[in-house]
Parts: sequence; structure tokens; C-alpha cells
Amino acid sequence: MVRSVAVAELALVSTFWQGPPPVIQLDSVSKRHGSQILFVDASLGVYKGDRVGLVGPNGAGKSTVFRLMVGQEQPDAGQVNVERGTVVGYFDQNVGEMTGQSVLEAALTGAGEAARLRSELAKLEADMADPDKFDQLEELVERFGAVQARFDELGGYALDARAEEVLAGLGFEPDVVQGDVGKLSGGWKMRVALARVLLGKPDVLLLDEPTNHLDIESIIWLEGFLKAFDGGLVITSHDKAFLNRIATRIVDIDGGEMNSYSGNYDFYREQYRLRQEQQAAQFARQQAMLAKEQAFIDRFKARASHAAQVQSRVKKVEKIEKIEPPRTRKVIDFDFRAPPRSGDDVVQLSDVHKAYGKKVIYDGLDLLVRRGERWCVMGVNGAGKSTLLKLVAGVSEPDQGEVKIGASVKLGYFAQHAMEVLDANQTVLQALQAAFPLSNLGVLRTLAGAFGFSGDSVEKSCAVLSGGEKARLVLALMLFDPPNLLVLDEPTNHLDIETKEMLVRALSNFEGTLLFVSHDRSFLSALSTRVLELTEAGCRVYPGGYDEYVAQSGHEAPGLRG
Repeated sequence: MVRSVAVAELALVSTFWQGPPPVIQLDSVSKRHGSQILFVDASLGVYKGDRVGLVGPNGAGKSTVFRLMVGQEQPDAGQVNVERGTVVGYFDQNVGEMTGQSVLEAALTGAGEAARLRSELAKLEADMADPDKFDQLEELVERFGAVQARFDELGGYALDARAEEVLAGLGFEPDVVQGDVGKLSGGWKMRVALARVLLGKPDVLLLDEPTNHLDIESIIWLEGFLKAFDGGLVITSHDKAFLNRIATRIVDIDGGEMNSYSGNYDFYREQYRLRQEQQAAQFARQQAMLAKEQAFIDRFKARASHAAQVQSRVKKVEKIEKIEPPRTRKVIDFDFRAPPRSGDDVVQLSDVHKAYGKKVIYDGLDLLVRRGERWCVMGVNGAGKSTLLKLVAGVSEPDQGEVKIGASVKLGYFAQHAMEVLDANQTVLQALQAAFPLSNLGVLRTLAGAFGFSGDSVEKSCAVLSGGEKARLVLALMLFDPPNLLVLDEPTNHLDIETKEMLVRALSNFEGTLLFVSHDRSFLSALSTRVLELTEAGCRVYPGGYDEYVAQSGHEAPGLRG
């Protein structure tokens, strides 16, 4: 949504700051949800031209920050100030109802006044041509002239072209742009909602997980759009490469605090690590000093001859400002079992043909996947990435040709529909126990923790799990007793950065064979050793992983050629 917020002028954050005030200011804000404390006396300023990446553990309050900024929630204490006249564009995962509009019309609703004037001009044109309204013609013409002048002033005549450019950047084919948005999948509706916000020309963009439903081509287009955007930007994303390219400041939210770090995500991680080490060292030194003082007090407190010294030491200890131990984020790695060894030839596709109606996907595809190889499959939407994985997994059959699975191959297939097999009546822990009844409860709890289900969250019902939680549970079920061939279709969708990094570490040590599709460039770079690129001209194999593919092909994804 795009909101125009008119409130009192902001005061300067600091008497030492000589530049313009922030366009959005959270000033000494405290907020809690039920018994969970999100922020305590936390402050954050967003300035024109800012590129802020919001990071923190799940549930830390990142989305709450956005809702506070647009007035959907109010702080329990403190103030949220937005500079008068500031237009705020806010994208979240709730797209609203769009049925009955074309994709183009739905996107154009984000253009604010220009979109409203565009609709009014169309109505005025129809009214002027209506014989029944001939007696109102003079009034209609006068109104049309006034509306047209304002519409032209706002650049309205370039609006359709701008909308089509944004929609094309987000992956929409020209024929889809004129189609009913109500017929799109949830992921494509998200893209329409994102286009709607980007078309609003806001002063500040608030983007909550905008990359979740985008392919690599669209993510890279969005990076270019945001780099050219001259307003303020606050963004959350589970895409580390995206944050590294966009953010110039990282705000870490955790334990009621907001801490700001200049630089991109990688720089923040390094500075966060150094800060934790320094705090740990300071805490250890102070604890040693306090222990020494306490030992003196305990030794001499019963001696009258040392009473003055003991009292002096007691007062000294009481006056010392205690250093808190560094807050540690619990990251659990799991030592996954080694899979059984397969034969050397794991998958062989010979002269495979596949079409959906008149659309030909493969016309004589040959591919050999050997033991230990890690293939990532690249291709634009509709190139056949998921189809290839379905053929290998046996979910789909070729129209012609053969898909042969090798000797002693134990196959595991992950796709988004795999989450539908979860029993809604089971809890997370019950699902793990049902799958592995002979396993120790402690081991299963450790497994759950590695995939983000710690403490009481293992008692959550599968019926109430989010999409990301379901994906994590399905991956846990698959990897506990791993197959020797993993076929993974977008396994990183909805996973946070920490869970992705855990998954990368686990799969880096995986002794089997991988065939996967992902739009996460960090994931592709870390795991792939072979690249299969699918294009209209056919398929091409690149030796080496994703980084070598980029170097050899000259592009980061097939849709970015030329």
C-alpha cells in the first residue's frame, strides 16, 4: 500500500547533527506483544537516500517496525514521527483482493493521484461521447481540461509504459499483463503487489521480504531499480546477496535493542562478531576482578582489623557498572547421517521429449548425473527447471525418451507441494517421532532445533505452521535419514539467513548427489559444482559451480543475456 502521512515536523535527533532531520523517526520506542518484549527504549532514524537493512532472529520484531512506521500499530511508549507530507510505500505479504482487474490495472492503482486522474479521464471521455449527457458537455470539457493538465503535470501519459516496464522487470510476459490478476498464483499476485508499491514514487519504501517470490532475473532487476531510487529505503530479506548489494546500513534487532552498523550485510556480520568478542572479553575481565574482590571480602569480613578495608571493597563492588555477557544467538548444527553409497551413474536422461500442449519444453534432452556431483539448474520461468526435477523424481513421465535411475539410488524429492503431506493433527515433534519411532527423543529435539524449532515450538501443530516452518519441517524429515540423491526444488524459499547457512553447512558435508533449483545466489555459489542452463536454444552444461558459470557466461541468470 502507499500511504501519505501528514504529521508534525520532526525535531533533530541530536544537537550535534547538522544535516536534515530523518523522514521517519522511532524515538525511544517500547513495544510488546503479549508477554514478549520486542523493543525497550529503542530508536531508529530513516533519512532521505538511506538504504537500511533490518535483520534479526525470527520474532525479533522486524515486521512490527514496518507496522509502527505506517501507523498500523502504535508503540506502548515513545513516539513514531513521520515528516509532514512524506509518502510511504509499504510492501508486505498481505496482497489484498485484486480479482476482476487486469494485471496492469491492479499495478496502476499504486500510482496514487495519477492513477485516479487516469480513471477520471477515461470516464470523462466516455461521458463527452454520450448523447444523453450533451447538455453537460461544456462542464465536462472544462473538467476534462483541468484533469488533463494535472495528469500531464504528474507524468501520467508515461504511466502505462512505466507500469509495463516494472511488470516486465518483475517477470510478467506481455500477454499476462492484460489478463485477470485473479487467475494468478499467490506468488505472482505478490509480484503485482510489489509493482503497485514501486509505481507509487514514494519518498520512503518499506519492503518486507520482497524477494520471497522472485526468480534471479527479477531480483537482479529489483536491485537495479532500488539502486536508482533516491528516496529512503528500509528492507528485510532472507537473501544475503541482495542485502549485500542494496544495504549501506544494517539495523540489528534483538533482545529489545536496535543496533546500527554502517556497511552491507557481510560487513555487519564481521562487526557483530568483533563486538561480541570484545564484550565477552570485557565481561570475562570484569568477572575475574569481581571474583578477586569477593574473595578478599569473604576472607577478611570476620576480622575486625580489616573491617575498613572490607567495607571499602564492598562499596567499590556495589558502585561498579556491571557488564552484561554477550547475547548469543542459538544456532544448532546437526550431524546428519552418511547416506548409503549409490552406483557411479545416478541419473541418465536419454532423448527426452516433453511438451505441455503446444509448448515444447524438451526436444531430445540428454543428461548424465554422476555420483557426488552437485547440479544446479538455471533457466527463465517456463524453461523447464521444475519439469526436469519432476521427471527425475518420477512425478512426471517424458512424452518420449527414457529417464533411468541408477543402481542403489535412494531418492529424496523436495518441492513446495511436499509440504501438503504433513499431518495437520500432529505437532512438529509428533511428526518427527512418527517418521523415526526408534530414535532418541533428545536427538529428535536437536534435529528440530537445527531447523528452527527450539523449546516449546516443537509442540506447535502442523496445521498452524507458516509456509517457511512447513518447509523446514519437511527438510528435517528428509535429511535425518538422508537419501543418496537429493532433488530439491527451491528448498530455500521462506528460510531465514541463519537456517539457509545451516542447510548449506549440512549439504556441503553431504556425501551423496544433488540436483537442485534455487533463486538464492549465495546458496547456488556455495553448493553447485555443475550448472545446467536451459534456454529456448536448448541446454548447455557448464563445468564448475555457479561462480564459474557467471564468469564463463557473462551473466548471473539466463534471462539476463545481452
